[in-house]
Amino acid sequence: MADTIYMNRELSWLKFNERVLEEAENPENPLCERLTFASIYQSNLDEFYMVRVGSLVDQMLLAKDIRENKTNMTPKEQLDAILARTKKLNRKRDVVYEEIMESLEEYGVHMLNFHKIEKEDRNYLERYFEAEVAPVISPSIVGKRQPFPFLRNKEIYAVVVLETKKGKEKLGIIPCSSAGIQRLIPVPGKTGTYMLSEELILHFVSKIFKGYHIKAKSLLRITRNADIDADALYDEDLDYREFMVELIKARKKLAPIRLELSREMDGDVVETLCEYLEVDKNFVFRGDIPLDLSFVFQIQDGLRKRTELFYEKRIPQKSPMFNSHEPILDQIAKKDRFLSYPYESIKPFLTMLHEAANDEDVVSIKMTLYRVAKQSKVVEALIEAAENGKEVFVLVELKARFDEENNIGWSRLLEDAGCHVIYGLDGYKVHSKLCQIMKKKDGNVEYYTQIGTGNYNEKTARLYTDLSLMTADPKIGTEAARVFQALAMGETVEDMDHLLVAPKCLQNKVLAMIDEEIEHAKVGEQAYIGLKMNSLTDKRIMNKLVEASCAGVHIDMVVRGICCLIPGVKGQTENIHIISIVGRFLEHSRIYIFGTQERAKIYISSADFMTRNTLRRVEVAAPIEDPDIRMQIQEMFVTMLSDNRKARTMNNKGNYKIEPSDNAPLNSQEVFLEQAYDNAAPVVMEK
Repeated sequence: MADTIYMNRELSWLKFNERVLEEAENPENPLCERLTFASIYQSNLDEFYMVRVGSLVDQMLLAKDIRENKTNMTPKEQLDAILARTKKLNRKRDVVYEEIMESLEEYGVHMLNFHKIEKEDRNYLERYFEAEVAPVISPSIVGKRQPFPFLRNKEIYAVVVLETKKGKEKLGIIPCSSAGIQRLIPVPGKTGTYMLSEELILHFVSKIFKGYHIKAKSLLRITRNADIDADALYDEDLDYREFMVELIKARKKLAPIRLELSREMDGDVVETLCEYLEVDKNFVFRGDIPLDLSFVFQIQDGLRKRTELFYEKRIPQKSPMFNSHEPILDQIAKKDRFLSYPYESIKPFLTMLHEAANDEDVVSIKMTLYRVAKQSKVVEALIEAAENGKEVFVLVELKARFDEENNIGWSRLLEDAGCHVIYGLDGYKVHSKLCQIMKKKDGNVEYYTQIGTGNYNEKTARLYTDLSLMTADPKIGTEAARVFQALAMGETVEDMDHLLVAPKCLQNKVLAMIDEEIEHAKVGEQAYIGLKMNSLTDKRIMNKLVEASCAGVHIDMVVRGICCLIPGVKGQTENIHIISIVGRFLEHSRIYIFGTQERAKIYISSADFMTRNTLRRVEVAAPIEDPDIRMQIQEMFVTMLSDNRKARTMNNKGNYKIEPSDNAPLNSQEVFLEQAYDNAAPVVMEK
């Protein structure tokens, strides 16, 4: 099979982040929203280097001949391509950021620099530096008796080349992220005019290193490798939660992967920094914009009254599937219920948990938690249930990357409340979104099962597109109960009749359903597959999709991020059509459709088609049986395929672009917002 139908995973991810950057560039987006996309591009890239690039560096050091299975690239070849592409994208980022900030000057926002500053402002900032900043910073000089200081991940430092009176050179380092220093310094009497604290420190650095000649100076920021394999390091004799606490500490001290500088510095100086930090000089980046864009959200807060700079305010709407005059569980008992976030509110789900916590017939609540909000109403409801004497079983996945500390804190609170808490399985992350309430009524057991595509997180439910099914179907309930029983035993289920459950009975079932469509095509019948997910990297599934395309199966895919399969290649993937939607909300829902409309098997799932999801995680996909919900999902999928504003089509070279269209403009996310507002159940005034 020719390599031209596959794309390298890491380069595909960079194409995704380029699409994020294009939203920052897009003049149709409000200015402050463009600024948000620029910040997201930067934070995405940070995580990419910490995890993916860190992993490739480790691979290169450990096994130089290892090759990835899609394009046969070695780690070094991948790193070379990543570095070249990153530098090109960052140049584009710098231009986009400067353009946005220049446009914001019309709205009274000014970021000062010392090249263009009035004397009055300079004098104020100098006094501010001496009174507020200088007393709280902790400079260090690197010399024979002073080792190079430890630099924290993603924090900003001023680095200075100092020359003594005897002509010797030393390095001075100043942390710019002290807790006592505000990052964005407002200038009095000039609303919207700011100076970044790190630029202030760098400008007045000579006041810190008195007696030295300043030969060169720059701001710097390092990104450390965060790719620690918890399962490889874990010793079963250790307390798992305490082990994860130590692992988080270790991550903060891992080797630097990337060095960013705000100024050009002499090659010898950069080489010296690379030696101290043990960073390859190829991983040094110089940019023309602030090294950390998180301050932009503070600027946005000062502009909230200028509504034209933001998306039109929208809030999740009340779902017409629920009414407020009947208990949620009673409503689910009558008919399957469904929520589509962020268009509809998560409130019915939260209400269901609260009702279950106080329902005398409810015996137990079981749940898998991967990422939850900082102030989690979900966890509060589980604690309430435990305090009311219910059996509460919670699997808290402590290996949810970068959410470990939050999850450790919640796990302690759950345990203290009397919940039975476990921490995942040996060798597998538990990524499923599964909740089950069990009632015992008149001697009978009733299951109320919720299966979703997204986390139990009230914050992201307002920002990510996700789907949530709530059902009292005993077939689903019995199988979900088996999943929880296996988790409690530290095991995974071997097979299911209705649910698809990774790692042992999701990939094989998906392959079988693709085979069914191939058979329909071979006998001349219409055959169809529709898939929506975040990422597509699973080689077995991709090979099978290519086989289906060759057999004449029509395949539509909505893949937001990484997509290693290239469509439209003659004789191989010409029946495959792939789009990516990047818009106001983060596309996060997963939908699988196998078969034409009248015979379609439809699932919603927590799993992307990545090998890590299909074979190395516990994931759950639920069949959609209710005809109304089936129709809703199919209509949603068709609407996404019709998007001609935020959907970019991948061509047979692996490149993305918004295709010109003669049809009326259609932004699928805006369509779903309008539908949610139109369908919102009317508010009934209480007497």
